[in-house]
Amino acid sequence: MSNHMPTMAIINPRTGQEDFDLPVFSNEQVASIARNLKQQQAAWWESGLNGRITALEQLTSKMAAHKAQLVAALINDTGRASESELEVDVTINAIHRWCKQAPTLLAKGEPWAAEIPFIELQQDYLPYSLVGVISPWNFPLLLSLVDAIPALLAGSAVLIKPSEVTSRFVAPFNEMLESVPALNKVLSFVTGAGETGHGVINTVDSLCFTGSVATGRNVGKACAGRFIPAFLELGGKDPAVVCQDADPELAAKALCWGSMVNAGQSCMSLERVYVHKAIADVFLTKLVQNVKALTHNYPDIQQGQIGPIISAKQVDIVEAQLQDAKDKGATILCGGEVLNLGGGRYCAPTVLTDVTPDMDIVSQETFAAILPVTVVDSDEQGIAMANDSEFGLSAAVFSQNVDYAKQLASELEAGAVSINDASLTALIHEAEKQSFKYSGLGGSRMGAESIRRFTRKKAYIRNTGVPSPWWF
Repeated sequence: MSNHMPTMAIINPRTGQEDFDLPVFSNEQVASIARNLKQQQAAWWESGLNGRITALEQLTSKMAAHKAQLVAALINDTGRASESELEVDVTINAIHRWCKQAPTLLAKGEPWAAEIPFIELQQDYLPYSLVGVISPWNFPLLLSLVDAIPALLAGSAVLIKPSEVTSRFVAPFNEMLESVPALNKVLSFVTGAGETGHGVINTVDSLCFTGSVATGRNVGKACAGRFIPAFLELGGKDPAVVCQDADPELAAKALCWGSMVNAGQSCMSLERVYVHKAIADVFLTKLVQNVKALTHNYPDIQQGQIGPIISAKQVDIVEAQLQDAKDKGATILCGGEVLNLGGGRYCAPTVLTDVTPDMDIVSQETFAAILPVTVVDSDEQGIAMANDSEFGLSAAVFSQNVDYAKQLASELEAGAVSINDASLTALIHEAEKQSFKYSGLGGSRMGAESIRRFTRKKAYIRNTGVPSPWWF
């Protein structure tokens, strides 16, 4: 890397100060790195699945040994401590899990007889040569690698562009990567803003993007223009329906966690609640008790549960949505403002009622520690209002009648529904789920299907020795 490489200043979310100069890769540099990765990919593929598993397990050993360095960088990126430690652990565990599952999921399979008895079939797969990953700022390490790991195991080389807001972790991660030569040849990071991302899209054979709907739509169009597959994990405005027969205390606890974890900065955050009027008062009392008990991780980063708003641009969105809700008559039961603590911007944990569908805080993704609650006359009305959205990422239903809860879950227009709990898709990865509506496009990031996104299916069709009856 040239000493004269241009840089961009990055803001520390805890101080509001620019304290890091991020290298900005040009399109020419991205293209050169991509060419090199494609050249190295053939050897990576020929090393076999066992060779690829060995290399990735070596990486996890390095990550575990140097965990403190990774956590320190993630803390500077995101302004939070316990979630950063957890993020490294979850990423290491994800690599172990994929290494364990890959042999079964990528098995070539035995030949079998076709419906025409003298024809034998065998299924094979070939990886895309170079997979691109463009990842967001809320879980910088995990969301950079969640698609890269299965792609690497499938035999692809991978080029990652993390969010320019949170790219401090790249330097310590690259040090660990350098000590695993086989992997270092087929996994590279480039940093920078949107222009660098365009460079990635223009050089890869398949792309995974996680981010906003607005950017995702542009990414999808660019990939369509290049005739490459795009896997888009976009925004959510996840609803929860709290039924007449729900346990209000359980629902309040679960939804406090599901809406406030990581200061609400997660695509699987619960961002709106529809509660039956029969239990609304008890539910709201319990919810506000739980939310009021949360504190910011300031001045001591090891204390409290709510970190700063990570992205400076997001501060304006959150403040505008809160102001719009106040202007249109929302009632604030707790919180309701963005605080300046030591230069960092923190959203006070907030519960709102008397909200209406025309409020941005109800219709648009917020990505903050805010939960608007709508009281409904019936469970059916709750489902209808939950579905009245351009998003369809995930959802939750609370009812003590499990069969009834599952029936309502089937009516919700979302890719995954947690029943009597919140945001379970953050923790459970075995089941396949796809995003509905504008929340995304492409195969599932979860379950067995995830690794197969990075392969092209190939069929071998053999005549076993019978003159074909269709010949002239």
